This record gives sequence, C-alpha cells and structure tokens, in this order.
Amino acid sequence: MKNIVILISGRGSNMEAIVRACQSEGWPGRIAAVISNRPDAAGLGFAASHGIATAVVDHKGYPDRESFDAALAQAIDGFSPDLVVLAGFMRILTAGFVKHYERRMLNIHPSLLPCFPGLHTHEQALAVGVKVHGATVHFVTAELDHGPIVLQAAIEVRQSDTPDTLAARLLTQEHVIYPRAVRWFVEGRLSLDQGVVRVSPDVSQLVIGADAAEVA
Repeated sequence: MKNIVILISGRGSNMEAIVRACQSEGWPGRIAAVISNRPDAAGLGFAASHGIATAVVDHKGYPDRESFDAALAQAIDGFSPDLVVLAGFMRILTAGFVKHYERRMLNIHPSLLPCFPGLHTHEQALAVGVKVHGATVHFVTAELDHGPIVLQAAIEVRQSDTPDTLAARLLTQEHVIYPRAVRWFVEGRLSLDQGVVRVSPDVSQLVIGADAAEVA
C-alpha cells in the first residue's frame, strides 16, 4: 500500500479528483496527507472531511525558499510518502527539494508540454492560434514545467474560446488524467527509459477530450 502526499495552495480540484478516484477505485495506495502552504486553502477542509490528515507549512513564515522547502520536506516525510503530488501548489521548488523526491513527484500543467511552460497558458495558446490545447502530467525536475511526460489530454480550441472557457473545458480533462497517472504510479506501471515514460502494459498516454470530436 503506497502512501501519497498531495500539496495544494487553494481549492485543489485536482486533489479532490484524486481523492475520490483513490477511494472509489480501490487503489493499492492511500492519500496519507494533504499539505498546503496557505492556512486558508479551501482544499484542507475537503481533505479533513474525507478522513485525510492535513498540515500547513506557511511559506510566509520562512525567510527564503531553502528554509521553507526544508520545513516542507520534513512535514511531507513525516507521512512516509512513496509519491508526492503537486495539485495547484503555487510555489517554485528548489533543486534540492526536487532531487529529494526525484522520480516520485508528479505535477500537472495546463498545456501540451513542452509548449507554453509557465503561467497564463490559455492566453498563450489563444495568442498564437493553436488549434489543439491540452494538459500534461509529468515527473517533476529542477527545470520548471519540464520533466518526463506521463500522460496528456487534448481538446480542440474553438474560435469562440476565451482563456476562461478554455480553462474550464480543460479542467474536466485534468480531472481524468491526473488520477489515472497517479494510479499508474501506485500500481507500479510506470518506468523511465532514457527519459521517456513507459506504461506497462502498453496503453494510450493521450486522452482526447469529448469536445475534440465536435466539428462546428
């Protein structure tokens, strides 16, 4: 039974999706804790209501990233994690922290990486006129929004889309692929082959959103 620790900064809708999938699908793993860098994060209440331990490591109480990351790692390691999941965790992590959880920390980014790393991904996508947009679950490395890709989802970009409508439609796909990728990890189905993630047995690592099949 693998222990999963989820980090959030706000509501944590992807955290909610992972918790629900873990509990309803009977994974060989458990959500050991949900930890936030913000004491007012709404997701803490959801986790507590589902019988999950919660903790807060407030970044405002530390003078620099290194000291915050050290305190955060201490809190995480108190739950003996096999996997750390970033679910809307809005802090840039130090290289030392990332190294500590190498190959056992996942993130989701709202673009088809390597396109559009960083913030404002939906605005970036609309600005250059891409016809397909998406989300990516990847292993975390020291380089921001990079790392071996586990699973992606793609949706069609509509001419009427705004950043808000695009984000809303994509979020439903994030709630599909993030639990799936976490489940693959806890089931021991993921491996790295020269920096490329393989899933055993071989399955598609791309999810096409339902709206992608719609033709205006």
